[in-house]
Amino acid sequence: MALILNLETSTKSCSVALGRKEQILAFREESSDQYIHSEKLHVFIEEVLKEAKLAYDDLKAIAVGMGPGSYTGLRIGVSAAKGFCFALGIPLISTDGLQVLANDFIASYKVKRGEAVIPMLDARRMEVYCAVHDYKGERKRDIEAKVIDQDSFYKIKSSKIHLIGDGAEKCKDVLTDERFVFHDLQYPSAKALNNIAQQHFAAKKFRDVAYFEPFYLKDFVAGKPKKLL
Repeated sequence: MALILNLETSTKSCSVALGRKEQILAFREESSDQYIHSEKLHVFIEEVLKEAKLAYDDLKAIAVGMGPGSYTGLRIGVSAAKGFCFALGIPLISTDGLQVLANDFIASYKVKRGEAVIPMLDARRMEVYCAVHDYKGERKRDIEAKVIDQDSFYKIKSSKIHLIGDGAEKCKDVLTDERFVFHDLQYPSAKALNNIAQQHFAAKKFRDVAYFEPFYLKDFVAGKPKKLL
């Protein structure tokens, strides 16, 4: 049984879960518009290990969400994951947050054959990071940064299209076809990442710690500097 520390920092949510097989031993998660990852991530890691009465040396792997999403959040999460892997000599596991969202939704909601699941993460204005999955969670369209309009996804031949993630909320006034169903699940969670991580560990599907980079999808665009007070 692999003891895996799971980190998800690609969105406004800072999420940490300690998992062994399908069991979550300890979990911390907090969402904030202020992007609190730098303040909370290592605090949460210490807390989940303490709650489970385990030490860093007990860990068998680190799993981290690779994005797309917040540049700052991704850098913090991936840097922490790589640091632990180097220091402890354990493997790195990673998958994208849209797959985590889709799997999480399908595990708790009975998606029927012929229906589609589209996780969406906010990417400013009417743009989202999204991917198309079938009722089993298998990806049918690759991840893309997409500007949403009333014709988006009209070619999908599904009886019902489930929209999840914080990017879906802003699309309600645009995607009005009766096939679209909106759900409250907003962010990828370290809890859901654990299930994928355990499968990757069993298959020895590991990342190269030295060369692994977050999946930003889009180039970084710096905002205007704030005026000094």
